[in-house]
Amino acid sequence: MSVDIDTVHRVAHLSRIALKEGEAERMTSELNAILGFVEQLSEVDVEGVEPMTSVRPMAMRRRDDEVTDGGKADDIVKNAPATEDHFFMVPKVVE
Repeated sequence: MSVDIDTVHRVAHLSRIALKEGEAERMTSELNAILGFVEQLSEVDVEGVEPMTSVRPMAMRRRDDEVTDGGKADDIVKNAPATEDHFFMVPKVVE
């Protein structure tokens, strides 16, 4: 897959990035280089290789999965103009 200048302009527009013409040409070659590297990675044989979270073997830290209310309801709604029982109150918008 290769990227042309129209695709770069389209992606820049969708991501709300302002590009000058010279920058768009440079980005075209850079994006093509990135996509070429990704294609190289897809050729690597990873059969039998376990997924890793780090280059060093280590045990993941875990916490107990406890259901709580977070204890922050008062903090969350304290700046709201109107609340009731930790819920935001808003004007009715549907008749």
